[in-house]
Amino acid sequence: MVTQRTNNVVEKMNKGEKAYGMNMIFPSTTIVELAGRAGFDFVTFDSEHGPFTIDILDDLCRIADMAGLTPFARVPNIEDSTILRFLDRGIMGITGPHIVDGARAEQLAAAARYVPRGRRSFGSGRGAYFGGPPSGENYMNHMNDHILVTAQLEDVQVLDNLDDIFSVDGIDLYASGAQDIAQSMGLPGQPTHPDVLAFEKEVRKQVEAAGKKMADEVMPSARAVSIFLEGSKAYLDAQRGNRYSV
Repeated sequence: MVTQRTNNVVEKMNKGEKAYGMNMIFPSTTIVELAGRAGFDFVTFDSEHGPFTIDILDDLCRIADMAGLTPFARVPNIEDSTILRFLDRGIMGITGPHIVDGARAEQLAAAARYVPRGRRSFGSGRGAYFGGPPSGENYMNHMNDHILVTAQLEDVQVLDNLDDIFSVDGIDLYASGAQDIAQSMGLPGQPTHPDVLAFEKEVRKQVEAAGKKMADEVMPSARAVSIFLEGSKAYLDAQRGNRYSV
């Protein structure tokens, strides 16, 4: 008997605990397996900027399942057809970029869940157990509860539309994006500019005032690239520092 997949992040959120993840901007089934062995709860594939094809996502999600990780993805756009192809692979968390108003928030939320909470189409891919058990009504209800939807607030105009965005049912978490915020403010390449930091602080303040949460509050994530580079540099610094010791 096949057991329904559960979302590690949702499970931990329900317990008031944090979940920890790894963010990947390149595909690697080996890194996904190692992330599971290291004890991470989830892995996120940055498909907005990384070279993730549909066939490799099938394998990445398959390895994530086997490694005990919940697979998430930042999608390149929020079209229903795009989000569906990720969900049909077995992705259980969607981050939608450039959610600037309530209409885009509604589009993102509706694409991620089945009726009656959305308009996701049913497909017989690996995400739905290839159309066999346990897919069906119970599966759809279960998945509606276990899909996590994050709206990325990374454009200066969102400050004028936050009330509309917050009014949309089906958005679970909110995220920032300093690089694109900087560009929208006419400050390209300056993600730590005081105006960008002030913008992020104000958005976070309003998210919290609305009784909602930023993603990094409940599911902090480390970049796989940073883990490799920082670990490698630390190793080399230690070795080179000891090279001539006696």
